[in-house]
Amino acid sequence: MVVAGVLAGWAGRRLLGGLRRGAVVPAGWCEVGVSVAWGVIALRGMPWWWIAVPLLLAWGGVLLGVCDLRVHRLPDALTLPAYPVTAALLVLAAWHRPEVAVGSVAGLALFGGTYLLVRLVAPSAMGGGDVKLAGVLGAAVGAVSVPAVVGVVAAAAALTLLGALSRPAGAVAHGPAMVVPSWLVTLFWP
Repeated sequence: MVVAGVLAGWAGRRLLGGLRRGAVVPAGWCEVGVSVAWGVIALRGMPWWWIAVPLLLAWGGVLLGVCDLRVHRLPDALTLPAYPVTAALLVLAAWHRPEVAVGSVAGLALFGGTYLLVRLVAPSAMGGGDVKLAGVLGAAVGAVSVPAVVGVVAAAAALTLLGALSRPAGAVAHGPAMVVPSWLVTLFWP
């Protein structure tokens, strides 16, 4: 799984570099990030019908996190296709655990709705990419546990605050703070 992660990270880094609104990323960043995450997933062991969810969150999360850290942007070319891909994976999971369907919809509404509300009330406080990513992450986390969505939102805010306090000034990437707790929730279920 680690070798596959290196290859997926390499392909993702190349993809990011080729996107119109992507980012040029130094060699190794995506490769190491994805391979470590996928290695952890392999060690964790989980049902075949669920494993694709944390694999996807790890791959997409590394790419989006690196892009956000480099250029403070979460490109639509990655966030928008994540909706149908995540939906397909969650439909598969719902065949095995029917409660996944309701939890996913509730998580999408809760995480995505919260971020959309913040964006509408204070547009400078949150980027549009964060709002788009929140819906996908909410669906995945909600599939595990709707109350966990609230915890992930709180953790993302806390991690972003820590990032802001560690920088003297300037923009703070919020994407990585959203992805890491979301991925951890999907990693430790079922």
